[in-house]
Amino acid sequence: MRFEVVGTIQQVETIATGSGIRVLRYLRKQYGEGRWRKLKGVATVRLANGELRKVELHWYEAHGIGKRDIKIKRYRD
Repeated sequence: MRFEVVGTIQQVETIATGSGIRVLRYLRKQYGEGRWRKLKGVATVRLANGELRKVELHWYEAHGIGKRDIKIKRYRD
């Protein structure tokens, strides 16, 4: 499913860091070494059909690499 984040991501929380991330090996192989963190937050997104929804997002982030593998975890509205 394709979507676009509209505005900013709010209520950002860290879920896991370092070896606590199950896919750490994949992240390092795919995107490079870094201090990887798994985060979650709430944002408004525009879905492929044009609908705006408030959702909880999960993603991985590392300094110098940025946000990767952003996914919708659940709809909040």
